[in-house]
Amino acid sequence: MKVPQMIAAEFRRLTASRMGLIALIALLAVPVIYGGLYLWANQDPYAKLAEVPVALVVEDTGTADGSRNVGDEVADGIVKDATFDWHRVSASAAEKGLTHGTYDFSVTFPAEFSQDLASSSTDAPQQAPVVLRTNDANSYLATTIGEQAIKTIKAQIVRQVGQQSAITFLDSLAEIRGKLGTAADGAAQLTDGAAQAVAGSGQLHDGASTLADGNQQLADGSSQLAAGAARAADGASQVAAGNAQLAAKADQVGTVVGSATAQLPRVRQDIQDRLSAAGVDQATIDQVLATLDPLASDVQDGNAKVQQVVGQIDQLSSGAAQVADGTRQLADGSSTLASGAATAAGGAVQLRDGLGTLNTGLGQLESGAGQLRDGLAEGRDAIPDTDAATRQKQAANIADPVDVKTGAVTAAGSYGAGLAPFFAALAGWIGIYALFLIVKPVSRRAITALHSPLRVTLAGWLTPTILGAVQMSALYGILSLALGFPIANPAGMIGIMLLASATFAAIVLALNVWLGSVGQFLGLVLMVLQLVTAGGTFPWQTLPSPLAALHHVLPMGFVVDALRQTMYGGSVSSALSDVGVLVIWLVGGLVIAALGVTRMTHFRTLRDLQPSLIG
Repeated sequence: MKVPQMIAAEFRRLTASRMGLIALIALLAVPVIYGGLYLWANQDPYAKLAEVPVALVVEDTGTADGSRNVGDEVADGIVKDATFDWHRVSASAAEKGLTHGTYDFSVTFPAEFSQDLASSSTDAPQQAPVVLRTNDANSYLATTIGEQAIKTIKAQIVRQVGQQSAITFLDSLAEIRGKLGTAADGAAQLTDGAAQAVAGSGQLHDGASTLADGNQQLADGSSQLAAGAARAADGASQVAAGNAQLAAKADQVGTVVGSATAQLPRVRQDIQDRLSAAGVDQATIDQVLATLDPLASDVQDGNAKVQQVVGQIDQLSSGAAQVADGTRQLADGSSTLASGAATAAGGAVQLRDGLGTLNTGLGQLESGAGQLRDGLAEGRDAIPDTDAATRQKQAANIADPVDVKTGAVTAAGSYGAGLAPFFAALAGWIGIYALFLIVKPVSRRAITALHSPLRVTLAGWLTPTILGAVQMSALYGILSLALGFPIANPAGMIGIMLLASATFAAIVLALNVWLGSVGQFLGLVLMVLQLVTAGGTFPWQTLPSPLAALHHVLPMGFVVDALRQTMYGGSVSSALSDVGVLVIWLVGGLVIAALGVTRMTHFRTLRDLQPSLIG
């Protein structure tokens, strides 16, 4: 009996009855049902997050001055984004809904949320909490999704608050720039004024020096004047005393002369009476009187001159007294002037020295003002001169400075496509494992009749391989057509799937040939081991060390990697390397199975005569 005849005989056995045919069709559909339904269910779950109900509680009362409510702002933003099915409810409604499964998780902005955010600019900064409430009884992954949502909300809050803080900072910086410009202008004016002050101070110092010299001369002259005035006062006093004595004598002379002059009329009358008594005739009397009258006139004139001279002498005496008093006052004033002039001379020297110090200080002030002017101008120029629109853009960029641009050597495209290589490989093993529940590993009749272990082994391997090819082809159609996953290398992918199914058939065949029902059970154990070591979901590097070591040995990990390379358009050399490992497993499985068939051909054991628990 040839290999095709043995295969045909096995197919006739499998389809001999209606139930057998139904069982065969059902087992053929196992990979399609398992892989297709699972990948269909997980085709793109992230696109459905907008249907996940989430409670949103906003208890934020806003900032202390009531100018802003960040909780409301953020809530409006995330509801508008519609990443989830947000429901703004009260805290009690959120808690009740979370307990009864109405909401998968809840997000709460506490009452002090805005105030805590604003506290960053105070002496008591405090982080603003956002409360995530989950219930793993509803869904464990909902907790994971909620944690990611909180990270997104946190990033949005940081971006929003950061932008507001940045615009405030930039506006303040622009205001500082303007004030620095004003200060620089003022410093320039100060520099000019200081230069003028230095020049004026120099002139003032020169004038003060002249004043000091003049005051010294004045002090010296005042001292001399005081000495001369003292001597003049003494002389004037002596003159005044002499004039007073002269006036006294003159007054006496004036009194005598005046008295004598006043007696002239009486004397004239007395002369006339005596002449008349002596019997002198009237003519003679008149002649005598006529002779005396001119003399009386001269006496009167002399009296007038004497009285005038006496008056002048009195005036001279009085003036001499006034001169003496004035000279004494002059002497006293000259002494005071001399003292004041000496003091003024000392003050003028101090003024000159002080103005010299002032001139030096003003020079330093001018230099410092120039440095201040230049520094303020440099500081102003160092601050960009921007308008309000530019500052808004700058603030937005400061709050969110990183633009993540993703680039991929290859890309799966969706969550389901990312899982497809793993579940296609797993479905291939499950399909082969299920087929061996009804397919006989080897034909007992052929072993007895042929004594050709190689042909018996090939027949026992080709039957599930052909059926496995049908399974893999159907699954490929589901992935590429029904689910619409993009496949970069269709021929390579279908080839890998067929090779994987054939390799799994060789391995399960060897287990069944050597161990029978125990081997069938070990096929299940081996599937479980490959399920956790293939690295189909998380990277294999995250596995514990013993399991990570198995990843480099068991075939399913190589199937997953080869399918990824062909499905996503990865490295052809890596895919060929994986193919090489699978071929080794395929050949090794067939060799081991052939050795088992050889043993069965030449030796019979009690196990060969007993019915198997499985199959």
